[in-house]
Amino acid sequence: MLFHGTPVALKTPVCSMRNVLIVNLLPVLAGAIFLFSGVDAASQSMDVSSTVGSNKITLRLDKKGELHYQVTRGNKTIIADSPLGLNGDDQNFTAGLSIVAISPVEARREKYDLKVGNVKTIDHVFKTKSITVKNRTGALLSIDLVAGEEGVAFRYRFPDQNKRIRVINEEITGFQIEKGAQGWLQPYNKAGKYTPGYEDFYLKIKSGDSISHPRNPSVGWCMPALFKVNDTKNWVLLAESGTDGSFPGCHLQPDSRGGMYTIAFAEKDEKYTLPLDDNNHPASTLPWTMPWRVIIIGEQAGDILLSSLVTDLAPASKLEDTSWIEPGKASWSWWSHPDDQSPEIYNEFTNLAASLGFSYTLFDAGWEKADSAGGIIARATSQGVKPMVWGYSAAYFNPEKRRKRFKELAAMGVKGVKIDFWCSDRQEVMACFQSLFADAAEEHLLVNLHGTTVPRGWHRTWPNFMTAEAVLGTESYFYEPRFPAKAAEQNTVLPFTRNVVGPTDYTPFALTMRKYPRLNTAVHELATAMIYTSGIIHFADSKEVFDSLPVSVRALLKDMPASWDKTESIVAEPGEQIILARQKGRLSYIIGINGTNKSSHVQLNLARYAREFSKVRVITEGENPLMTFKTETYPVTSTWWYTVAPKGGFIIQFVNE
Repeated sequence: MLFHGTPVALKTPVCSMRNVLIVNLLPVLAGAIFLFSGVDAASQSMDVSSTVGSNKITLRLDKKGELHYQVTRGNKTIIADSPLGLNGDDQNFTAGLSIVAISPVEARREKYDLKVGNVKTIDHVFKTKSITVKNRTGALLSIDLVAGEEGVAFRYRFPDQNKRIRVINEEITGFQIEKGAQGWLQPYNKAGKYTPGYEDFYLKIKSGDSISHPRNPSVGWCMPALFKVNDTKNWVLLAESGTDGSFPGCHLQPDSRGGMYTIAFAEKDEKYTLPLDDNNHPASTLPWTMPWRVIIIGEQAGDILLSSLVTDLAPASKLEDTSWIEPGKASWSWWSHPDDQSPEIYNEFTNLAASLGFSYTLFDAGWEKADSAGGIIARATSQGVKPMVWGYSAAYFNPEKRRKRFKELAAMGVKGVKIDFWCSDRQEVMACFQSLFADAAEEHLLVNLHGTTVPRGWHRTWPNFMTAEAVLGTESYFYEPRFPAKAAEQNTVLPFTRNVVGPTDYTPFALTMRKYPRLNTAVHELATAMIYTSGIIHFADSKEVFDSLPVSVRALLKDMPASWDKTESIVAEPGEQIILARQKGRLSYIIGINGTNKSSHVQLNLARYAREFSKVRVITEGENPLMTFKTETYPVTSTWWYTVAPKGGFIIQFVNE
């Protein structure tokens, strides 16, 4: 058994929870493996193919006993011949390997609901297989393979039992991308005052290009990494899933000459203020199951955006009761008043949340002094607004101190925590996240991570994990001179990269001009709140800006969901344009943004909406595109034409009036 799920043939009762059909799949495949002693590997099938989509991953053992793999889709190469292997402090699994066991192919099903995502209910079937090899000393290594309609994945597993700690000095896993393939990659910033935090631009590159003009000195490329391959016929996203306390978060080496991208571990100096030593390599006792290396494949970029493969492979929910977990929208004072931590300003934003029907308000850094008498939290709860509070990572790293603080916050009426400044992908930090999610859930607290790594399917395992930063968001109007010129382009790349692997706290809707003035239109900024998925949407800007909005825009903010039942990709052109159709209950929208400096022409077929809705309410640019909105209402017709302004956008809401 390869991962959490259930054999398709089994008739297992469906639980009331989102994480149904759970089986622990980590043990050695005892009794389910065919043994081949001294048999030529070439005579045995070491591949697995999806039932739908023709995705296939194939392993190969060469004459030197070195493992390789390749990925194909419909007999077209997606990932060319690439190396596999691990080099440990006590055992080497990079050469001299021989086949011990190959399991039969097994079909498995993953069916679950997500609190936060493009789609609420996921139901996918996978084909799985495991290949076990031994090295020259007889030590065992298993490689689990998975193939589904959205892509393939593999992971390493040491099945032996050993209480001695094994250290992995090197993982030679590579991803061979074809020469000249177009890519969108983010530099992995070296450790610094606020790095790594996955807060750099996604750069448009060709495979094998070196890192050029990052925001900060960089030591590699981040995952997820997006490529257009197979002579531009397929899109591929490289990602991770299931990273826990037994492995660090990984990125890609900076040297990718020839298009070979290889795994790199978190750097030893990624400590920030956390009490970490210099041992940055993965370490664990045995048995040891490592994270999935995920390869999402699509015919269109929209297939990448809508993929749930990262959560499909993540462990199922560890929470029995999730009825207390509610996605929602939040007011947030920091963006408009970064230097004002007075009770008055926090109360003003509580009032704003109440007036807009937002479920939450976030009290950012400095809130403790403002709440010295318990005033701002009590005021929020008295108005039916759920308070969330900011915290510093070092204050939540120690388990005993963390649990004590969570109990205190819950007793005060706090409903969630925003914990900031992690700046590390180290194994110890990955372990901390897992226990932090668990401890927060014990007190019914929601979690928002900032200054942090990207999620890796954790919002399935811990549904109280609502969102994370790990994005170059709207606070960059304060700090990054290149941001205004590049923001629109980035906003049409991030849905196909960062947001695929987990909820994104982009903090949308920042209209007030800051140090580096915005160039995107007001509608573009508003639309990002509906383009990105985030369990809690923290809206930027001041009460005065919200109060000045036209009735139609305020009504949209009140109705706008924070999670979706269904999403359809209509136009998917990373770096250029994105148009999504979204649905939540009886609410239906079409949202689009333009990432370029040129107008773009849109023609949409709305015929299917005429069966349920009589009219469309369209929000576009007003007389001053940077600050104002125009709203028009029309009967639903079969076709809608529009010219989207440079760096502009539009929002269509289907209504009955």
